[in-house]
Amino acid sequence: MITTPPFRPREVPTRHHEILIVGGGIAGASIAFHLAKNGKKDIALLERNTLTSGTTWHAAGLIMQTRGTHALTEIAKYNAELYSALEAETGQATGFKRNGTLGVARTKERLYETARNASIAKSFGLEANMISPSEAKKLYPALNASIIEGAVFIPGDGQTNPVDTCMALAIGAKKNGVKIVENVEVTDVWKTVDGNYQVRTKDGVVEAEILVLACGLWTRDLASKLGARIPIYAAEHFYVVTDAMDFATPTLPVLRDTDGHVYLKEDTGKLLVGAFEPWGKPLPMGKLPKDTAFIELPEDWEHFELPMTKAIEIVPDLANAGIAKFFNGPESFTPDLLFMIGEVPGLKNLYVSTGYNSEGIEFGAGAGRALAEWIIAGEPQMDISFVDVARFHPFQVNKRYLHDRTAEVLGLHYKMHWPAYQPETSRGVRKSALHDRWAKLGASFGEGMGWERPMWFAGEGEPTKNIYSYDEPNWFKYVSQECKAARNDAILLDQSSFGKHLVQGRDACRFLQWLCAGNVDVPVGKLVYTHMLNEKAGIETDITVNRLSQTEFLIISSATVHPRDKAWISKHVTDEWNVTVTDMTSGYAVLSLQGPRSREILSQVTDTNLANSAFPFATSQEIDIGYARVIANRLTYVGELGWELHIPTEMAQHVFDVVWEAGQAYGLKAAGYHALEHLRSERAYREYQLDLTPVDTLLEAGLGFTVDWNKEGGFIGKDALASQKNAGPLKKRLVSFKLRDPKPVLFHEELIRCDGRIVGYISSGVKSFTIGTSIGLGYVNHPAGVTKDLIENSRWEIEIAGKLYEADASLRAFFDPNGDRAKQ
Repeated sequence: MITTPPFRPREVPTRHHEILIVGGGIAGASIAFHLAKNGKKDIALLERNTLTSGTTWHAAGLIMQTRGTHALTEIAKYNAELYSALEAETGQATGFKRNGTLGVARTKERLYETARNASIAKSFGLEANMISPSEAKKLYPALNASIIEGAVFIPGDGQTNPVDTCMALAIGAKKNGVKIVENVEVTDVWKTVDGNYQVRTKDGVVEAEILVLACGLWTRDLASKLGARIPIYAAEHFYVVTDAMDFATPTLPVLRDTDGHVYLKEDTGKLLVGAFEPWGKPLPMGKLPKDTAFIELPEDWEHFELPMTKAIEIVPDLANAGIAKFFNGPESFTPDLLFMIGEVPGLKNLYVSTGYNSEGIEFGAGAGRALAEWIIAGEPQMDISFVDVARFHPFQVNKRYLHDRTAEVLGLHYKMHWPAYQPETSRGVRKSALHDRWAKLGASFGEGMGWERPMWFAGEGEPTKNIYSYDEPNWFKYVSQECKAARNDAILLDQSSFGKHLVQGRDACRFLQWLCAGNVDVPVGKLVYTHMLNEKAGIETDITVNRLSQTEFLIISSATVHPRDKAWISKHVTDEWNVTVTDMTSGYAVLSLQGPRSREILSQVTDTNLANSAFPFATSQEIDIGYARVIANRLTYVGELGWELHIPTEMAQHVFDVVWEAGQAYGLKAAGYHALEHLRSERAYREYQLDLTPVDTLLEAGLGFTVDWNKEGGFIGKDALASQKNAGPLKKRLVSFKLRDPKPVLFHEELIRCDGRIVGYISSGVKSFTIGTSIGLGYVNHPAGVTKDLIENSRWEIEIAGKLYEADASLRAFFDPNGDRAKQ
């Protein structure tokens, strides 16, 4: 039901504000509420129609705290905390109730995934109980328990009224001084010469020092007027409301049948049946009704037939229920099914909060708090790198790309969240110059930031289709062979997707010295593994710097964080620096030749002296291979002797052919990104976004050796890092783990227990084909310090889907802990 907003008569804001928020849905209201709660006074919020119009008003209002990752759970759990207290604070009823969520599993695979998520809940003190089909039926009498394997019940979850909840946030914001103005449409926006933002409305121009766009579906088009690329796309989203049903009591839990693509919640004595069908219906913005505040789209029973059929299977009483309402409304989706918040790259003080993938009510509170803290402090106060608006590549705003990807993304809400899942849509966007070579060798391709990358190689004539599993996916047998070749002979990997930025100019060295914790003022040809930190010493980038000349540096980073790395570097290029940053990613293909026989192979195709004395580890030289001139970096991410060859793109095929032919006599084998992940984990090499994030420090990550404490001028984050160094034993450290039982498989997010107590979780894990059991990295937290004594004299266990497995712990890698193999 739509309530009448209490903000009448319309109040026109003053001409200038410190902060201006555009959008009066759950996202905008939450940001306004949290900014005001944290002391900001000069805030205005403009809504083009009435508060909650757009998409908030038709949300289902589900509150689910437990997510598939610790980072998302950290944000989601705050919603229940805030929504439960809003009425007391604002006087506005929200309809929030903790009637719990009952998540049922129709298959053993889904039950296992559900149990993994239930383990995550324990880290946050959330109650999540795995129960039998009969126990589930006691909680939900209308349930057809005969078709499920089991369930999870989370009593602290529930539901809320979206309109009333949004109104409570708006009232709370208004009580703390926020000016809220309805029926004021922003028709244009621009940036002034002094760095402020101005928006045009029918009542004139409003100026602000900080502009926040929280306009839901309309954010992309409004942001584009400023040159900002916001990759969101609309899709139709469906639910039906039944006539009154006897079992639909106020205490009935929300039922989530993800195998059936449906959720069911009590709605004033009726049942609301909503869907995240396997394939959605993308909706171009041009097809939205014009001048309609509360948009409703035509019914589509044909599209809704599958989820409704599944709903009847799980709750048979629905077969005889009358339908009081079929609702179809638009929602916005992102390419990776994660919302986006943060400061837009290249546009200081322009922030967005959008793309909630039909989960605005579920994430709105936590996201609003996180963005408000970011705006006030000038940088994030928690790890939100995974939802940072800077994570996207410019091509991802392409409407055709978004249209096709959105159809798949909507369904991913309720599909199995398999480890290493590869999207099926919007593929073939970015291809290495070697793509056809890999395809002929039997590559199974995956996607990373639009790049088609070999993930594994099938045997001759064998299928390359992924068969996913939490136990043993079909690629394991092939990846094990690739890993064996890396350890015994040699492998060739395509790492052309590396992000490559050329930083050059008179101040390039001094600029990078200030940004990087390591010393990059090194001789030409020296490679430096280093990091850029925030003011709290958190890790913002994980990069390799190659000094090409006195004024030129080539920065190499992972493909998946390449846009975010570029944004971090570019935001620091102020007028005081004589520095330019150029994206060179497409200019070089990269072949990585790795393994104990790599020197023998490379020696067959170049006349360069490759001996240790002539070509030491962590150095770079220009060398000839075949007819080509390439940059050869003696580096490894697999823990072996090897070189990363940066080849002018137009010469990549020639170099590949020459190296591949020469390598056949030495056991050279093609390898993919799965092998790379297994091999780097054996050597305990860190990976950004998994083992390194903006809330981890280099000392905690075991990377203190990369820091130059004495270089002239210091570096960003040095004071905070030095303070941690001088504070005594670290209370948090990244630790290596090895399971004693060879059967279980580690992937990500499994709980770490020390003497029975939860102390952390696995940040990245693999089945090690070299060691013969699963290994992983994970941060351990201990108030007295994570010391060598604690590591060696404690009982360690890893919890996987509720079961405990004994593990060995170490501060060093279990494979080649001294790193001798890479330097041989």
